[in-house]
Amino acid sequence: MTTDKNSLEAKFEQGLFASRWLMAPMYLGLVISLAMLTIVFTKELVYYAAKTFTLTADQAILAILTLIDLSLAANLLLIVLFSGYENFVSKLDLGDARDRPSWMGKVDFSGLKMKLIASIVAISGIHLLKVFMEIGKSAGTGLDTDKLFWLVTIHLTFVVSGVLLALMDWLAARTSKH
Repeated sequence: MTTDKNSLEAKFEQGLFASRWLMAPMYLGLVISLAMLTIVFTKELVYYAAKTFTLTADQAILAILTLIDLSLAANLLLIVLFSGYENFVSKLDLGDARDRPSWMGKVDFSGLKMKLIASIVAISGIHLLKVFMEIGKSAGTGLDTDKLFWLVTIHLTFVVSGVLLALMDWLAARTSKH
């Protein structure tokens, strides 16, 4: 009876462990998302590059902020892609890859959370900066204070969330040392 139970339990646990591979298609989807983001980045770059000689300084800054925003989103996608796969599915066996980023294999779930919230705060901050730069640029349109209020509120919510996550990680690290 005990052997049957142990055998059944072992098979169940093996199946449970193998279920992590159900995440693999999701990471493939993230690779496709990265390709989509690359196409959007390239499209924006070509659009703004063609207008280089006619852009004002403010327009050039907004164009650059748009490209930085897309780049940060792509970086975030890569971090989630590599770290998530290595933390939840399988280690990447790349042999002797010289150009392997130093953080690969070292970002745990807690680090992934912090990188995620930091990227979200940066992306939100860039978007907010773009909106601030647009204030007063549109002739004849009034300032949408409600929109601005909500953008600032959402950004501050991201910032506070990041600080609280960092505090929770710090407290968890302190309690686990005792």
